[in-house]
Amino acid sequence: MKIAVTGAYSYSGKYITRRLLEQGHEVITLTGHPHRPDPFNAKVKPYSLNFDIDGMAQSLAGVDTLYNTYWIRFDHGDNTQSQAVENTARLIKSAVSAGVRRIVHISITNPSLDSHLPYFRGKAQNENVLMQSGLSYAILRPTVLFGLEDILINNIAYLLRRFPAFAVPGNGNYPIQPIFVDDLAKVALEAGKLDENLVWDAVGPDIFTFKEMVHLIAQCIECSKPLLYFDPILALAASKIISLLVGDVILTRDEVDGLTAGLLVSSQPPRGQTHLAAFLTENKTLIGRNYASELKRHYK
Repeated sequence: MKIAVTGAYSYSGKYITRRLLEQGHEVITLTGHPHRPDPFNAKVKPYSLNFDIDGMAQSLAGVDTLYNTYWIRFDHGDNTQSQAVENTARLIKSAVSAGVRRIVHISITNPSLDSHLPYFRGKAQNENVLMQSGLSYAILRPTVLFGLEDILINNIAYLLRRFPAFAVPGNGNYPIQPIFVDDLAKVALEAGKLDENLVWDAVGPDIFTFKEMVHLIAQCIECSKPLLYFDPILALAASKIISLLVGDVILTRDEVDGLTAGLLVSSQPPRGQTHLAAFLTENKTLIGRNYASELKRHYK
Protein backbone atom coordinates (compact mmCIF):
# COMPACT_ATOMS: atom_id res chain seq x y z
CA MET A 1 0.00 0.00 0.00
CA LYS A 2 0.93 3.66 -0.27
CA ILE A 3 1.52 5.01 3.23
CA ALA A 4 2.28 8.52 4.50
CA VAL A 5 4.24 9.37 7.64
CA THR A 6 4.69 12.84 9.06
CA GLY A 7 8.27 13.38 10.20
CA ALA A 8 9.91 10.31 8.65
CA TYR A 9 13.31 11.98 8.97
CA SER A 10 12.82 12.73 12.67
CA TYR A 11 12.37 10.41 15.66
CA SER A 12 9.34 8.16 16.08
CA GLY A 13 8.38 8.74 12.44
CA LYS A 14 11.73 7.31 11.36
CA TYR A 15 11.14 4.05 13.23
CA ILE A 16 7.61 3.75 11.87
CA THR A 17 8.89 4.37 8.34
CA ARG A 18 11.67 1.81 8.67
CA ARG A 19 9.17 -0.89 9.64
CA LEU A 20 6.81 0.08 6.81
CA LEU A 21 9.61 -0.19 4.25
CA GLU A 22 10.64 -3.57 5.64
CA GLN A 23 7.08 -4.75 4.95
CA GLY A 24 7.32 -3.60 1.34
CA HIS A 25 5.05 -0.56 1.45
CA GLU A 26 5.50 2.56 -0.65
CA VAL A 27 6.12 5.36 1.84
CA ILE A 28 5.98 9.12 1.44
CA THR A 29 6.64 11.68 4.14
CA LEU A 30 5.21 15.09 4.92
CA THR A 31 8.05 16.94 6.58
CA GLY A 32 8.87 20.41 7.79
CA HIS A 33 12.58 19.60 7.44
CA PRO A 34 13.08 18.47 3.82
CA HIS A 35 16.82 19.15 3.91
CA ARG A 36 17.60 16.85 6.80
CA PRO A 37 19.82 13.85 6.03
CA ASP A 38 17.75 11.13 4.40
CA PRO A 39 18.13 7.88 6.39
CA PHE A 40 16.31 5.89 3.70
CA ASN A 41 18.50 6.45 0.62
CA ALA A 42 15.74 8.20 -1.38
CA LYS A 43 13.27 5.35 -0.82
CA VAL A 44 10.84 7.81 0.81
CA LYS A 45 9.58 10.72 -1.27
CA PRO A 46 9.31 13.95 0.75
CA TYR A 47 6.46 16.47 0.53
CA SER A 48 5.98 19.69 2.45
CA LEU A 49 4.22 19.66 5.81
CA ASN A 50 3.14 23.27 5.28
CA PHE A 51 -0.46 22.90 6.55
CA ASP A 52 -1.97 24.15 3.33
CA ILE A 53 -5.08 21.97 3.18
CA ASP A 54 -5.32 21.68 -0.60
CA GLY A 55 -1.57 21.24 -1.07
CA MET A 56 -1.32 18.51 1.53
CA ALA A 57 -4.40 16.80 0.07
CA GLN A 58 -2.60 16.60 -3.26
CA SER A 59 0.45 15.13 -1.54
CA LEU A 60 -1.74 12.52 0.18
CA ALA A 61 -3.49 11.41 -3.02
CA GLY A 62 -3.65 7.62 -3.18
CA VAL A 63 -2.51 7.15 0.42
CA ASP A 64 -4.23 4.37 2.36
CA THR A 65 -2.96 5.14 5.87
CA LEU A 66 -1.44 8.26 7.40
CA TYR A 67 0.79 7.92 10.47
CA ASN A 68 0.85 11.28 12.21
CA THR A 69 3.68 12.02 14.65
CA TYR A 70 3.54 15.82 14.33
CA TRP A 71 3.54 17.96 17.47
CA ILE A 72 5.75 20.52 19.20
CA ARG A 73 7.15 20.13 22.69
CA PHE A 74 6.93 23.77 23.76
CA ASP A 75 6.16 27.20 22.33
CA HIS A 76 9.01 28.74 20.37
CA GLY A 77 8.48 31.90 18.34
CA ASP A 78 5.51 31.44 16.01
CA ASN A 79 5.46 27.71 16.72
CA THR A 80 2.99 27.45 19.57
CA GLN A 81 1.05 24.51 20.91
CA SER A 82 -2.23 26.24 20.09
CA GLN A 83 -0.97 26.61 16.52
CA ALA A 84 -0.04 22.92 16.52
CA VAL A 85 -3.65 22.08 17.40
CA GLU A 86 -4.87 24.09 14.40
CA ASN A 87 -2.16 22.62 12.17
CA THR A 88 -3.14 19.07 13.09
CA ALA A 89 -6.79 19.84 12.35
CA ARG A 90 -5.76 21.09 8.92
CA LEU A 91 -3.75 17.92 8.31
CA ILE A 92 -6.80 15.82 9.20
CA LYS A 93 -8.96 17.86 6.80
CA SER A 94 -6.39 17.25 4.07
CA ALA A 95 -6.54 13.51 4.74
CA VAL A 96 -10.34 13.57 4.47
CA SER A 97 -10.15 15.50 1.20
CA ALA A 98 -7.56 13.10 -0.21
CA GLY A 99 -9.64 10.02 0.63
CA VAL A 100 -7.18 8.57 3.13
CA ARG A 101 -8.71 5.43 4.69
CA ARG A 102 -7.16 5.52 8.15
CA ILE A 103 -5.07 7.73 10.43
CA VAL A 104 -2.81 6.38 13.15
CA HIS A 105 -2.33 9.38 15.41
CA ILE A 106 0.32 9.69 18.13
CA SER A 107 -1.14 11.43 21.18
CA ILE A 108 -0.10 11.33 24.88
CA THR A 109 -1.23 9.44 27.97
CA ASN A 110 -3.96 11.08 30.03
CA PRO A 111 -4.95 13.92 27.67
CA SER A 112 -7.77 16.12 28.93
CA LEU A 113 -9.79 18.98 27.54
CA ASP A 114 -9.88 20.37 31.08
CA SER A 115 -6.13 20.27 31.60
CA HIS A 116 -4.34 23.52 32.43
CA LEU A 117 -1.33 22.13 30.56
CA PRO A 118 -1.36 23.11 26.85
CA TYR A 119 0.39 19.88 25.82
CA PHE A 120 -2.21 17.56 27.35
CA ARG A 121 -5.15 19.83 26.49
CA GLY A 122 -4.01 20.24 22.88
CA LYS A 123 -3.59 16.50 22.43
CA ALA A 124 -7.15 15.99 23.68
CA GLN A 125 -8.45 18.63 21.27
CA ASN A 126 -6.80 16.90 18.33
CA GLU A 127 -8.16 13.53 19.38
CA ASN A 128 -11.65 15.03 19.28
CA VAL A 129 -11.09 16.46 15.82
CA LEU A 130 -9.93 13.08 14.54
CA MET A 131 -12.83 11.22 16.17
CA GLN A 132 -15.32 13.57 14.49
CA SER A 133 -13.62 13.51 11.08
CA GLY A 134 -15.39 10.43 9.76
CA LEU A 135 -12.05 8.72 9.08
CA SER A 136 -11.10 5.35 10.46
CA TYR A 137 -8.66 6.06 13.27
CA ALA A 138 -6.27 4.58 15.79
CA ILE A 139 -5.12 6.88 18.58
CA LEU A 140 -1.96 5.82 20.39
CA ARG A 141 -1.08 7.39 23.72
CA PRO A 142 2.60 6.94 24.58
CA THR A 143 4.44 8.43 27.53
CA VAL A 144 8.16 9.21 27.33
CA LEU A 145 9.99 7.55 24.43
CA PHE A 146 13.49 6.19 24.79
CA GLY A 147 15.94 5.33 22.04
CA LEU A 148 19.31 6.45 20.75
CA GLU A 149 17.80 9.72 19.51
CA ASP A 150 15.71 10.52 22.57
CA ILE A 151 16.06 13.76 24.48
CA LEU A 152 14.89 13.25 28.09
CA ILE A 153 16.75 10.09 29.06
CA ASN A 154 19.82 10.96 27.00
CA ASN A 155 20.07 14.38 28.61
CA ILE A 156 19.60 12.97 32.12
CA ALA A 157 22.61 10.77 31.35
CA TYR A 158 24.47 13.77 29.93
CA LEU A 159 23.96 15.73 33.16
CA LEU A 160 24.93 12.72 35.27
CA ARG A 161 28.18 12.40 33.35
CA ARG A 162 29.11 16.07 33.79
CA PHE A 163 27.81 17.32 37.13
CA PRO A 164 28.65 16.23 40.69
CA ALA A 165 24.96 15.82 41.60
CA PHE A 166 21.56 15.63 39.91
CA ALA A 167 18.68 17.98 40.78
CA VAL A 168 15.28 16.29 41.08
CA PRO A 169 12.08 18.38 41.00
CA GLY A 170 10.03 17.73 44.14
CA ASN A 171 10.37 14.43 45.99
CA GLY A 172 10.97 12.33 42.86
CA ASN A 173 8.24 9.84 43.83
CA TYR A 174 5.95 10.53 40.86
CA PRO A 175 5.61 7.64 38.38
CA ILE A 176 6.89 7.39 34.82
CA GLN A 177 6.42 4.52 32.34
CA PRO A 178 8.69 4.96 29.30
CA ILE A 179 8.38 3.02 26.05
CA PHE A 180 11.09 2.08 23.56
CA VAL A 181 10.57 4.03 20.35
CA ASP A 182 10.71 0.93 18.12
CA ASP A 183 8.10 -0.76 20.32
CA LEU A 184 5.86 2.24 19.65
CA ALA A 185 6.51 1.82 15.92
CA LYS A 186 5.53 -1.85 16.14
CA VAL A 187 2.31 -0.99 17.97
CA ALA A 188 1.58 1.72 15.40
CA LEU A 189 1.82 -0.74 12.51
CA GLU A 190 -0.42 -3.21 14.34
CA ALA A 191 -3.01 -0.48 14.82
CA GLY A 192 -2.71 0.61 11.20
CA LYS A 193 -3.68 -2.82 9.89
CA LEU A 194 -7.01 -2.80 11.71
CA ASP A 195 -10.28 -1.23 10.60
CA GLU A 196 -12.06 -0.46 13.86
CA ASN A 197 -11.63 2.81 15.68
CA LEU A 198 -9.47 2.41 18.77
CA VAL A 199 -7.63 4.27 21.50
CA TRP A 200 -4.62 2.47 23.00
CA ASP A 201 -2.15 3.54 25.62
CA ALA A 202 1.32 2.72 24.28
CA VAL A 203 3.58 2.18 27.28
CA GLY A 204 6.50 0.00 28.25
CA PRO A 205 6.76 -2.81 30.82
CA ASP A 206 8.50 -0.73 33.51
CA ILE A 207 6.94 1.71 35.96
CA PHE A 208 9.49 3.70 37.94
CA THR A 209 9.37 6.63 40.22
CA PHE A 210 11.33 9.43 38.60
CA LYS A 211 14.15 9.11 41.13
CA GLU A 212 14.29 5.34 40.53
CA MET A 213 14.67 5.98 36.82
CA VAL A 214 17.49 8.47 37.38
CA HIS A 215 19.25 5.96 39.67
CA LEU A 216 18.83 3.26 36.99
CA ILE A 217 20.30 5.49 34.28
CA ALA A 218 23.23 6.36 36.53
CA GLN A 219 23.84 2.71 37.39
CA CYS A 220 23.69 1.51 33.79
CA ILE A 221 26.10 4.15 32.48
CA GLU A 222 28.33 3.57 35.54
CA CYS A 223 28.08 7.18 36.63
CA SER A 224 26.28 7.23 39.98
CA LYS A 225 25.76 10.65 41.54
CA PRO A 226 23.85 11.89 44.60
CA LEU A 227 20.34 13.17 43.98
CA LEU A 228 19.40 16.56 45.37
CA TYR A 229 15.69 17.25 45.87
CA PHE A 230 14.49 20.78 45.13
CA ASP A 231 11.20 22.57 45.14
CA PRO A 232 10.00 22.26 41.51
CA ILE A 233 10.30 26.03 41.03
CA LEU A 234 13.94 25.98 42.15
CA ALA A 235 14.68 22.92 40.01
CA LEU A 236 13.19 24.72 37.02
CA ALA A 237 15.33 27.78 37.74
CA ALA A 238 18.43 25.58 37.86
CA SER A 239 17.47 23.99 34.55
CA LYS A 240 17.22 27.44 32.97
CA ILE A 241 20.80 28.19 33.95
CA ILE A 242 21.98 24.96 32.33
CA SER A 243 19.76 25.73 29.32
CA LEU A 244 21.76 28.92 28.77
CA LEU A 245 24.99 26.93 28.85
CA VAL A 246 23.84 24.38 26.27
CA GLY A 247 21.74 26.79 24.17
CA ASP A 248 18.52 24.86 24.54
CA VAL A 249 15.38 24.48 26.66
CA ILE A 250 16.05 21.59 29.03
CA LEU A 251 12.76 21.71 30.91
CA THR A 252 9.59 23.79 30.95
CA ARG A 253 7.17 24.62 33.75
CA ASP A 254 4.40 22.66 32.02
CA GLU A 255 6.67 19.62 31.75
CA VAL A 256 7.50 19.80 35.44
CA ASP A 257 3.79 20.04 36.27
CA GLY A 258 2.89 17.12 34.01
CA LEU A 259 5.70 14.98 35.35
CA THR A 260 5.02 15.62 39.02
CA ALA A 261 1.26 15.14 38.49
CA GLY A 262 1.88 11.51 37.48
CA LEU A 263 0.45 11.88 33.96
CA LEU A 264 3.17 9.80 32.28
CA VAL A 265 1.87 6.42 33.37
CA SER A 266 -0.97 4.14 32.25
CA SER A 267 -3.44 1.80 33.95
CA GLN A 268 -3.60 -0.34 30.79
CA PRO A 269 -1.41 -3.42 30.22
CA PRO A 270 1.90 -2.51 28.54
CA ARG A 271 2.11 -2.94 24.78
CA GLY A 272 5.86 -2.37 24.67
CA GLN A 273 8.21 -5.22 25.62
CA THR A 274 11.65 -3.58 25.86
CA HIS A 275 12.95 -2.88 29.35
CA LEU A 276 14.77 0.39 29.88
CA ALA A 277 17.58 -1.33 31.81
CA ALA A 278 18.30 -3.67 28.90
CA PHE A 279 18.43 -0.79 26.44
CA LEU A 280 20.68 1.32 28.70
CA THR A 281 23.04 -1.57 29.37
CA GLU A 282 23.38 -2.35 25.67
CA ASN A 283 24.01 1.31 24.81
CA LYS A 284 25.80 2.50 27.96
CA THR A 285 28.78 3.89 26.05
CA LEU A 286 26.52 6.03 23.83
CA ILE A 287 23.79 7.38 26.12
CA GLY A 288 24.57 10.87 27.36
CA ARG A 289 27.89 11.26 25.55
CA ASN A 290 26.48 14.21 23.64
CA TYR A 291 23.73 16.65 24.51
CA ALA A 292 20.50 16.26 22.49
CA SER A 293 19.16 19.73 21.65
CA GLU A 294 15.45 20.25 21.04
CA LEU A 295 16.07 23.64 19.44
CA LYS A 296 18.79 22.32 17.15
CA ARG A 297 16.66 19.34 16.13
CA HIS A 298 13.58 21.33 15.19
CA TYR A 299 14.47 24.98 14.71
CA LYS A 300 18.12 25.46 13.73
